[in-house]
Amino acid sequence: MASVTSLTASVHQRLADALSAALPEAGSADPLLRRSDRADFQANGILALAKKAKANPRELATQVVARVESGEVIKDIEVSGPGFLNITITDKAITENLAARYEDGERLGVPLAENPGTTVIDYAQPNVAKEMHVGHLRSAVIGDAVVQILEFTGESVVRRHHIGDWGTQFGMLIQYLIEHPHELDHKGAAEVSGEEAMSNLNRLYKAARTLFDSDEEFKTRARRRVVDLQAGEPETLAMWQKFVDESKIYFYSVFDKLDMEIRDPDVVGESGYNDMLDETCRLLEESGVAVRSDGALCVFFDDVKGPDGNPVPLIVKKSDGGYGYAATDLSAIRDRVFNLKANTLIYVVDARQSLHFKMVFETARRAGWLSDGVQAQQLAFGTVLGKDGKPFKTREGETVRLVDLLDEAIERATAVVREKDTLGQLSEEEISERGTQVGIGAVKYADLSTSANRDYKFDLDQMVSLNGDTSVYLQYAYARIQSILRKAGEVRPAAHPELELAPAERELGLHLDRFAETITEVAGEYAPHKLAAFLYQLASLYTTFYSECPVLKADTPARVENRLFLCDLTARTLHQGMALLGIRTPERL
Repeated sequence: MASVTSLTASVHQRLADALSAALPEAGSADPLLRRSDRADFQANGILALAKKAKANPRELATQVVARVESGEVIKDIEVSGPGFLNITITDKAITENLAARYEDGERLGVPLAENPGTTVIDYAQPNVAKEMHVGHLRSAVIGDAVVQILEFTGESVVRRHHIGDWGTQFGMLIQYLIEHPHELDHKGAAEVSGEEAMSNLNRLYKAARTLFDSDEEFKTRARRRVVDLQAGEPETLAMWQKFVDESKIYFYSVFDKLDMEIRDPDVVGESGYNDMLDETCRLLEESGVAVRSDGALCVFFDDVKGPDGNPVPLIVKKSDGGYGYAATDLSAIRDRVFNLKANTLIYVVDARQSLHFKMVFETARRAGWLSDGVQAQQLAFGTVLGKDGKPFKTREGETVRLVDLLDEAIERATAVVREKDTLGQLSEEEISERGTQVGIGAVKYADLSTSANRDYKFDLDQMVSLNGDTSVYLQYAYARIQSILRKAGEVRPAAHPELELAPAERELGLHLDRFAETITEVAGEYAPHKLAAFLYQLASLYTTFYSECPVLKADTPARVENRLFLCDLTARTLHQGMALLGIRTPERL
């Protein structure tokens, strides 16, 4: 595959060369190029350079213009205001560049990263024997998009689902199951649905909790069971495994509904690091990174203090000998750095855990586990809010079940698809399949189009709307293009660089050319919302092009082919961009 030099990069290079020639002492200076509404691009870098060289900016700008190579790429360049440069590109360069992207298949001219490494992404972390709720949505959706985007740029990505599968609550659950051995039995040989698995677990959890709270003897037996679990007693572990397996049936059904691939080897829960906890604590204590305080093993920080002004430590091992989350998280870092050979660790975790991760990363740095060559970063996300702007709850004040939310989105979207199918072209099966793709796409896009660290309002009416910044708007743009390509019949899309472009064609073309640099920026910043913004703008520019430039009724056969080519490249870019966000693009809607 050949990566395609973008128009921005071509112009940038020509200006930088002219700048160096006009002002050799500036070395390789940055012309500060950006898209502009006055021309195709504007360069603002001359003002700062002139100031530094004590030169007149307009004079310097005029000298630069005289040295710029125009012709194939640059059509026109003029000095404006105090020394800005306005640059217009030739139509031929736009079309030729897009043709090169078109020839590059699915990659669309997007280059692979120059120095790919190994990134471990920790995301989608549900708890065993507990229902997934709306709070689990963002970690899964954001994490999955970042995985797809990084893999597309050639990075080696290791997925990790750090599920909550360990802790004192299992003593109560296992003890109850031992005394009521048929509670998790499955009726019949048929495959168990996620709903059934979760209702089994819910029922058992409630019954065990009630007994634990009301029966002192059961409570004592349950606490003894925790000790057995931690000691790895075989019967206890076998019962614990039943809870994990039952929960996985449920998790996988939810991730399946979210149209996300979860692979068994990627699920490494808290228990996966049990064998390392002891050594982690020993290494921290021996190196002096952690110290004993009131019997607990703690790490202290100068800048972390409680409301009373006293230092708040990271507790690695409690005074009763139990391990905190920190011991597991630090062991996971050791595993990811030394066994998985990761250069980058990303944690897609709720912003409310920011202090915990700041302390964990700092501890790992002090211990030498995170060295200069390895960076760890929390991709912190905000809260999902209801329409009222408060954290999303049911009317009864309960946390909203994730499954209910997804089902409702699918139901709303299916109604929209049915309503739009005025000619009755879709079968019931197709309506249902597209309703699912539109509904799940709507939920994901609403999440991903907001910067991860901001809260966002969960408003299904808005999400499945055909107007505005929604995935449905993008999916309809894609389906509309497929419909035009079908109607074109024998006429094939083809690029015609000799043609002049209409303003709406130029705008669409210049934006399509930015796909590669957008992907590079999004991957570098772990910022899927910037890809969503690019795609929304692409669909908007396409809508303008569609209304201003007849495609199949264009005035010459060459123009019909060229416009079909612009349509097809737009569709491919939408399809690839949406796929990287984990969203489907149905061929017909």
